[in-house]
Amino acid sequence: MVTSPIKGQFVKLEDIDDQAFNSGALGLGIAIEPAEDIVVAPVSGSITSLFPTHHAIGITSDEGAEILIHVGMDTVRLEGKYFTAHVKQGDRIERGQKLISFDIEKIKEAGYPLTTPVVVTNASSYDVEVIAPATLTTDDLILELVSKG
Repeated sequence: MVTSPIKGQFVKLEDIDDQAFNSGALGLGIAIEPAEDIVVAPVSGSITSLFPTHHAIGITSDEGAEILIHVGMDTVRLEGKYFTAHVKQGDRIERGQKLISFDIEKIKEAGYPLTTPVVVTNASSYDVEVIAPATLTTDDLILELVSKG
């Protein structure tokens, strides 16, 4: 089970304006329009990748699911501006732990959409079911994963 890493509004992944995400090429999951500026761990596990720009983070859950959280569209171009990481690669994390904070207003002012994909990148190993409600808190379940193996 994967909980929402951000408070906000549920968006279908196929409805976002990013070919890599909406096609499922990067994995299966959902997107979120953030209402708050904090990303928390959607699972317990470890940080397997933290982009130097802090706009995206990869997590491997204790059960082996690989989850990518990508804050905003094309926000890599901000080169880390307006993002702060609260963890580092290799850290052990617990569900609900603060991972990244970001400045919603400054990112919007810079012209970047904040739509945030949350995808299971090793989705071929799982049956992925979207169970997200329309309005999300960080306590809400968004994805149910059933191992195929």
